Amino acid sequence: MARPLRCLIITAFAGRARVPCSALLAAAFCLGLAAPLGAQQPAVHYWHQGSMPPGAVAAMQLARGGPLPGHFQPVEIVAPPGVMISMAEGGAFGDPMAAPARVGLMIGPVYRIRVMNLPLYPGLEVFPTIEVIDRLYTPRGQETRFPVLIELTQEDLELALDGKFVTRVIYLEDPDKALAVAQIDKEQSWFEAGPGRDPLAIADQLGRPIAILRLGARLPNANEGTDPGFLCGSAPLLKFPPQAKLLGAPPAQPVPVAPEGAPPSDAVQPSQGPATDARMTALPWMRK
Repeated sequence: MARPLRCLIITAFAGRARVPCSALLAAAFCLGLAAPLGAQQPAVHYWHQGSMPPGAVAAMQLARGGPLPGHFQPVEIVAPPGVMISMAEGGAFGDPMAAPARVGLMIGPVYRIRVMNLPLYPGLEVFPTIEVIDRLYTPRGQETRFPVLIELTQEDLELALDGKFVTRVIYLEDPDKALAVAQIDKEQSWFEAGPGRDPLAIADQLGRPIAILRLGARLPNANEGTDPGFLCGSAPLLKFPPQAKLLGAPPAQPVPVAPEGAPPSDAVQPSQGPATDARMTALPWMRK
């Protein structure tokens, strides 16, 4: 059984950190991380930092070796209802796909996506980037059943439209450090890292970082709408069909019980010829 994916998010605007709706949980959890003494927390030097440019972390991951190069990691991009998503492919943005969009992304390249039809903001668009830095090891043949969930929340999209920079680090939980909170289907749990905290380092302490989502960094101008630099090279990708919704079994219908001595409900009326009429009239309930 695949473990759930949790998400860290850090935002910086006007020198303050955004306070999410689960402020008590986030504050208590951050205090819990800071509670142990220095002797209990060995000093660790992290090669990777959340502030590194897009693609740098994944490139260092590939340099370490392992079954990462050439692997297409299934990813499911979730967004508010009505949002359309277009992937940069072949030097331009491809056909829009309704969210949630299911694609396969390679580990290493940076993928630029175009988010359109935003609720309450007609005509405005956001151009985030997705960097896959590790993979999931799912049972063979079930890779698309357990995709990496990357969520674009309405709040994050509004922050990006307002010129703020948002970074999400999606990581696979360590079962020994997982939050004892039930996860709602298709709703990605998250908490906010405090000011000055590195979300990538926190994610590494809590599990295994899988992907990095960055919003609000750049907007294309008229001359670079198809610029290879802005499109991050349009790396190869796979497109998967939308996940089929499984319908439940129809409700059971009560079977009517005929009273004793009554003719069955599917009795054939004597209208199929003389021979049939003779046999039918011989039945007790057909006698007058």
